[in-house]
Amino acid sequence: MSAAQQPLSAPVSQVALSVFSALLEARTGQQITSYRSWRIDTALKPLLRDHNLQTLDQLITMLLDGQDQKIGDQIVDALVNQETSFFRDAPIFDMVVEAVAAAEADGRRARIWCAGCSTGQEPLSLAMLFAEREDAGQNTGQTTGRPMPEIVATDVSDAAVARAKAGRYTQFEIQRGLPIRRMMRWFEADGSDWVARPDLTRLVTVRRNNLVADRPPSGKFDVVLCRNVLLYLSTATKADVFARFADVIRPGGTLVLGAGETVIGQTRAFEPSRRLRGLYERVGPTGSARRAAA
Repeated sequence: MSAAQQPLSAPVSQVALSVFSALLEARTGQQITSYRSWRIDTALKPLLRDHNLQTLDQLITMLLDGQDQKIGDQIVDALVNQETSFFRDAPIFDMVVEAVAAAEADGRRARIWCAGCSTGQEPLSLAMLFAEREDAGQNTGQTTGRPMPEIVATDVSDAAVARAKAGRYTQFEIQRGLPIRRMMRWFEADGSDWVARPDLTRLVTVRRNNLVADRPPSGKFDVVLCRNVLLYLSTATKADVFARFADVIRPGGTLVLGAGETVIGQTRAFEPSRRLRGLYERVGPTGSARRAAA
């Protein structure tokens, strides 16, 4: 829902906007501009209910008095945009498969990093695709012998990471982008929820990682997906994140951004891919990544 569509129960005060925006940016690098201030009121209402509070000012007092050490994390978890779905922008996944196949042609196990994975639908979608690729080969007796790509998924939100690890989704979430055939193959009903089968969740390693404060996952990656995260970062913070990606993506490797994001004018470490329209390729030697991203 856009800001124009979102009804406001009450204007968010400048004090609340300043406090919560500063907290979010300090913890994650993400910004809440004044035209998105409606999100503060909407996102924090459940937290107010949980703590029996009536106003955002009371929540600010609770945050600043330091009596509840977890409240800052809870506020950040609530404010981070966790919009996602299975096979979101489906053509992107076909191009990721193509990028992985190019990496596998070099004779190694491909590695994928889903940065800002939210509640896990993106990495699980990839895991389904590659597992089904192997299943198809076995059924026809024409197995490729290629190992499953290693899929690492990270997010800054503890709550999102916990949900991604559990692989538990509501009926609404499971129906968003997931065909019934795949739902029945890879998930089991548990009450009103659906839970990913262990043979799917074991294909994805999920951990907490802060893109702007933590070291990236170790090793080199062939594909990094970071969709609709950079939208909320300042120009300087984006440059640093691009440098981090450049350090861990192999030369010729692929960076996948959201539809409204680009490397153009942001970094020289990546350029638009000629093979995969809308995606970006790592250029230059890895050792010069930070200089190239400057």
